[in-house]
Amino acid sequence: MSGRGQLMWDEAVTGYDFGPGHPMDPVRLALTMALVRSFGLDRAPGLSVVAAPAAGESTLRLVHRPDYVDVVRRVSADPLSADGSYGLGTEDDPAFAGMHEVSALIAGQSVGAAEAVWQGVADHAVNFAGGLHHAMPGSASGFCVYNDPALAIARLLELGAERVVYVDVDVHHGDGVQTAFWDDPRVLTISLHEHPRTLFPQTGWPAECGGDGAQGTAVNIAVPAGTGDAGWLRAFHAVVPELVAAFRPQVLVSQHGADSHLADPLAHLAVTVDAQRAVAEACHELAHAYAGGRWVALGGGGYAVVDVVPRTWTHLVALVAGAPVPPEAETPAEWRAEVSRRTGERAPERMTDGTTPSWRPFDDGYDPADRLDQAVLATRKAVFPSHGLLP
Repeated sequence: MSGRGQLMWDEAVTGYDFGPGHPMDPVRLALTMALVRSFGLDRAPGLSVVAAPAAGESTLRLVHRPDYVDVVRRVSADPLSADGSYGLGTEDDPAFAGMHEVSALIAGQSVGAAEAVWQGVADHAVNFAGGLHHAMPGSASGFCVYNDPALAIARLLELGAERVVYVDVDVHHGDGVQTAFWDDPRVLTISLHEHPRTLFPQTGWPAECGGDGAQGTAVNIAVPAGTGDAGWLRAFHAVVPELVAAFRPQVLVSQHGADSHLADPLAHLAVTVDAQRAVAEACHELAHAYAGGRWVALGGGGYAVVDVVPRTWTHLVALVAGAPVPPEAETPAEWRAEVSRRTGERAPERMTDGTTPSWRPFDDGYDPADRLDQAVLATRKAVFPSHGLLP
């Protein structure tokens, strides 16, 4: 089922560092790559490790306003000049030296992944340092400076793609990507996230369906706080596969924020690494079934930086490589020693949380009094008719 894969990686992406105490600790990237190497995935026959150049000015302007890019450059050179305007210099997005350069580098890896998949250099490509989905055309937001998923999609459109599906399973709404393509019927954005009543950015309601001429191309599945594996997977499978099949994308772009996990400190879902792996497998299968195998996979949020993020994203890299890591596999001793050395914490010993994910298909019937089923039905009623589907 798998073909040639690319892992986009440049050690310099770990310079995306908002400073001590910030949840977006770059050690999560370093530990993920260390786990990938410990399993030998970087040497897998089906995977090439590639570093793309930073996104240049013309690429950044596919999504971001010129005045915003100019300000990012300015505060990157002089962080003390950031005053909160354009979302820079805030608690979420403090300015730091080199901000522009490393943000553009992360964006460049996602754009490079999209180019490789579209041009047939690779069937699948992954940039787990990417997935910075909150950045808006004219401002930083939610730990995100440049919106690399939107830039990757914009590059695909520039290269001639006519239909792209974006699937975002980060616990937070993929608001920046939705905004970038709100009026573009060529892009179907699907976000599965915690309900906006209880979590930043307080958007992503089912009624947000797309602009004029693009009705039904913004899809939001807002699940209640406390949702665990069975409900999360039920919601995903009740909405995503049918819409992907109806839209017939040429490329599938997916964002795999690991912050839906029950141990994540910034959100309120109860999902396991095993369910996150299952959704990555589902995206892989959807890419083969409906997009000719063309799959661009990105990281995203995730703030349990030792216990969750490295395992979830290593599973993602392994799928792209065509060399899945069994959930029951032990984490290599050398990696556990690296975790201890870098963080002083004890590393997880297995690639599983000990669960076997399962869910009840929505078509088997739903409970109108159940909050999860209410959320699913609200989304299906809002967008399915636009695609010729029954709610």
